[in-house]
Amino acid sequence: MYNNHKTPSYKKLYLDKQNAKISGVCSGLSDYFGIDPIVLRIASIIFFFLSGPFVVIAYIVLAIVLDAKPKDMYESKREGEFWKSVRTEPSNTVRDIRHKFRDIERRLRAAEAHVTSPQYNLHREINDLDK
Repeated sequence: MYNNHKTPSYKKLYLDKQNAKISGVCSGLSDYFGIDPIVLRIASIIFFFLSGPFVVIAYIVLAIVLDAKPKDMYESKREGEFWKSVRTEPSNTVRDIRHKFRDIERRLRAAEAHVTSPQYNLHREINDLDK
């Protein structure tokens, strides 16, 4: 059956209502770009004084256009940090995943070598005799 609930996009810019001070624009932008929200809020205030109403108009447009980030978007905090690293440093993420796969392959080869070794078969046969 068709599910009306849209799957959230981990690479999409959302309003972050959970960490919002006003509407969640700065906290959403900080989450998306991996910047501290306080730094982004201070920069927004400085740009407001430098550029005038442009920052306010941009803020209002983003508050209207952006969707709120789903509360259950990530299953864990670790998953949220992973997707943040994908957005902010994709080349590092690919490198890290490649490293993890190499480590898994190394451990799998070691387990395979142990299971196929003559000592493993000997221990298994001795254990079978005890039964």
